[in-house]
Amino acid sequence: MHTYDEDLALWMDAQIQLLLEHRFAELDVDNLVAELDGMKKQYEHELDSRLTVLIMHLLKCQYQKDYPQNKWRSTLIEQRYRLARLLKTSPSTRKLVPKYATECYPIARRRAAEETGLGDDVFPHSLPYSIEQLMDQDFMP
Repeated sequence: MHTYDEDLALWMDAQIQLLLEHRFAELDVDNLVAELDGMKKQYEHELDSRLTVLIMHLLKCQYQKDYPQNKWRSTLIEQRYRLARLLKTSPSTRKLVPKYATECYPIARRRAAEETGLGDDVFPHSLPYSIEQLMDQDFMP
């Protein structure tokens, strides 16, 4: 049997086969736990990243008046679509959206300020959008 360190893909195939055959005593539990934990963290990172980009573009759309707002629309649609798909694969994580949106707001605000050339003081100090607005495909500030 291939070990975790030798070939990850073959190791995963072996672990799947062991699970299918109910040979639980032979499973590489420590590395399975590490992989599952890594998958969870990767998922949460993507949720955080999608929300950051979405909020940043909402801010840019709202406060960068000299830029055509329809240019932001495709980015907003894309981020919301990806976010909706992410939440569809794991509906229980929808409860994390308010926490992550609040936590990522300072980064989104800073990035919006840098990318627009507008000062930090132009943007609100706390998240100005509701969760419903963030998720609403038709909401434009």
